[in-house]
Amino acid sequence: MTNQNTHQVKVTVADPSALGLFGLAMVTLVASSQKLGLTDGVAFILPWAFFLGGLAQLIASFLDAKHNNTFGTTAFAAFGLFWFGVGMSWLIQLGAFGEALAANADPRQLGIAFIGYLIFSVFMTIGAMETHKVLFFIFVFIDFLFIGLSLSTLGVMPEATHMIAAIAELCIALLSFYGSAAAVLNVHFGKVVLPVGKPFGIFVK
Repeated sequence: MTNQNTHQVKVTVADPSALGLFGLAMVTLVASSQKLGLTDGVAFILPWAFFLGGLAQLIASFLDAKHNNTFGTTAFAAFGLFWFGVGMSWLIQLGAFGEALAANADPRQLGIAFIGYLIFSVFMTIGAMETHKVLFFIFVFIDFLFIGLSLSTLGVMPEATHMIAAIAELCIALLSFYGSAAAVLNVHFGKVVLPVGKPFGIFVK
């Protein structure tokens, strides 16, 4: 008989929420500037949509999976893929894939997709109640963003609902910058530098 010694190796992975929230903050900041009428067009939103909104959040999702964090993995992956989808939609509308495809684009299908993401963000908002209050309010504003995007894209009071989406998106950016900073500085200094608020404790005591 032989003795077999089993060794367990624990790999420590840094909390990726700072990167994911920074990616979200950057893309929503740039995108909200267009919705608010501060900038024009979507051409220069595309790089931030693909690399910060998309890639950075996907990286954060993969790292959160190593933490066995289903909530973070799902949230970052879903919203990362959202920005890839939106970026591709803009490219189609701009004619990057040909005039025939652009002419066949029906904006109402985007509105339906936004409704799907609204459903997703609502139940994720419930889950965010047991993370911390900054993240919870980020999801609340994401809910308002998708309400505004859905209604404006489907032609329901487009000016008012577009403004709801614009203001909500700016609030998402500002809160996400704060959340990202808190995730970095609180760990870096080993104490609470930027408070994020305790979970509500409704579902988990």
